Formats: sequence, structure tokens, C-alpha cells
Amino acid sequence: MDGLTIFWFIAISALWIGYLLLEGFDLGVGMHMLLTGRSDTERRVMLNSIGPVWDGNEVWLITAGAATFAAFPFWYASLFSALYLPLTLVLVGLIFRAVAIEYRGKGATVRWTHAWDLAISIGSFIVAFGVGAALALTTTGLPLDANGNRVGGAFVWLNGYAVIGGLAVVGFCLVHGAVFLALKTDGSVREKANSFVVKWAPLALLPIVAWVLIVQFSNGKLFTLVLIAGAVVAVVWAWLSARAGREGRAFLGLSLFLVLGAASIFASVFPVVLPSTIDSAYNLTISNASSGSYTLGVMTVVTALGLPLVLVYQGWTYWVFRKRISATQIPVVHSVVAAVAK
Repeated sequence: MDGLTIFWFIAISALWIGYLLLEGFDLGVGMHMLLTGRSDTERRVMLNSIGPVWDGNEVWLITAGAATFAAFPFWYASLFSALYLPLTLVLVGLIFRAVAIEYRGKGATVRWTHAWDLAISIGSFIVAFGVGAALALTTTGLPLDANGNRVGGAFVWLNGYAVIGGLAVVGFCLVHGAVFLALKTDGSVREKANSFVVKWAPLALLPIVAWVLIVQFSNGKLFTLVLIAGAVVAVVWAWLSARAGREGRAFLGLSLFLVLGAASIFASVFPVVLPSTIDSAYNLTISNASSGSYTLGVMTVVTALGLPLVLVYQGWTYWVFRKRISATQIPVVHSVVAAVAK
């Protein structure tokens, strides 16, 4: 176990946390389009709040997967082959969601827009649940043999831990999306979103709390307990801020809750990257699942050169589109009739 393998374990953990943090509110907004959106105007406000950033946020998922493939190929091979079915569903959900976002405004009928709203919400739910299930199984284990191959049928992954992880990410996304809408919009959407956080956050966040505690009791260390304590303080602060109508503080508090809670999970299982539920001797670790030092070194150099540019560009995007959106800024739906040459 050398410094580069430790660095890339931390880097991949950070990429997954970044994905949950940024794409989390995107997926939450998608689910809220049917959950709390009550009119076409409200749903258009919601969709416009993530319009400039949603596709950029998805890059974090691609980067996390690509980094895992390059830095820890055995981890990637075992995880993606064992979870072939749920990850395929995640891919389908991403496709439906992306197509729906682009196609929703291409028609003017109620049936057309409702169908794509449904696709956005269902696609967002599938992605959130699938990613949560995969990450939970990464930290709690899969039935892997000595060669890293899955033992059992296509649904052997579907257990209680997978369900808890799926519900954990779905619940977090719903709360995170509502906090984002309260911060980014005005009018009825803002009021409903803030009300949702105050009323439902304690219940919606219970699965992620359960996931954190399961990992802590199984593999936790003293300093991960400190991280959990910080996460508890952050989420209480976020909820109290939402009650007081301080959306910025609520968003910051919930973000800290995710970062600290997820960091405690990854730190608890370190140096194991994929536990085997058959025999701990078959566990994949950062030592036996990693690429060679040369590959990790090249990746580190490329990352050092490219990552700052990506972060600056994405930060600039959020700054440019930082202002609130309200129903008064949404234009009236109209149909365009193509001109016919005579």
C-alpha cells in the first residue's frame, strides 16, 4: 500500500461525494416535478432551476467510474459485473431523464408535457436508487469468490443493505433538491420546497443515517465517529435554518452533512474497496485491486493539470446562473407553425 493508491482511494471517494452533492439536487428536483409541482408553470420553474447545470453535474458520475476503472481495475471489474442489472437500469434512467429534459419543451399539449414530466421523475428515482444501492453494496459487501467473481444469480445483490442504500440516496436527493429549490426559486415553488424540508427531512434522511451507523458499527474507527458527530450537527443546523427561512445556510448545512457522513463511510471501510461476504480473505483492497505505480503516476499528473480547469469552469457556471427564478420569468407556452412555401 503506497501513497498513490491511498491518494486515488481518497480521490475516487471525493468524486462520488461530489456526484451525490451536485447531481443529488438535480435528481431531487426531477422527483419534485411530480411530488410537489402542481402546475405546468411550477414544473417549468423547477426545470429551469437546473437547466444550465444538470448535464455538467452528470460528468462527476462518468469521472468517478472512469477513475475507478483506471486506478482500481479489479474493483471496477468485480463491482460492475456483479451489479450489471442495477447499473443497466441506472443507465436507462439517465437516458430517459436526459431525453425528457430536452424533449419536454418541444410540444405544447398537456399529454406531451405530462408524459415527459413522468419520465424525468421516474428516471431521477431510478438513478438515485440504483446509485445508492451500488454504493451501499460497495461498503457492505457482495458474494465474491477468490477471483472476484459474483457467486449467485442475477438478483443476489438485492438485499436489505441495497434497499437501505437506495432509499438513503433517494431520501437525501429529495431533501437536497427541495433545499436547492428554496434557494434558487421564488414564489410558490420556494414556499412548497421549504415546507417540504421542514416537514419531511427528519423522515427522509433516516435511511442515510441507518447506512452510516451500519458501516460505523461494522468497521468504524474513532475519527469516523468524530465525522459522524459533525454530520449530526450539520444536519440539525440545516433543518433549523430551513425553519427560519435561511435557505443558504440550510443548503450549506445539508451539504456538510453529506460530505461528513459519506467521508465517514469511506474512511470506515478503508483500505477495503469491495468486501466479500463469502470470506474476508477475498476482499478487494486498495493494494490488490489497484493499477501499477506508473499508471497511477500518469493519472495523477493529468488530474493535477485538468481538474483545476474543470472546477473553475463549473464554478463559473454556477456563478453566472446564481439568481433566483420565478414564475414571472417563464414565458407563455406557444406553438410554432412552420411556413409553407407556395
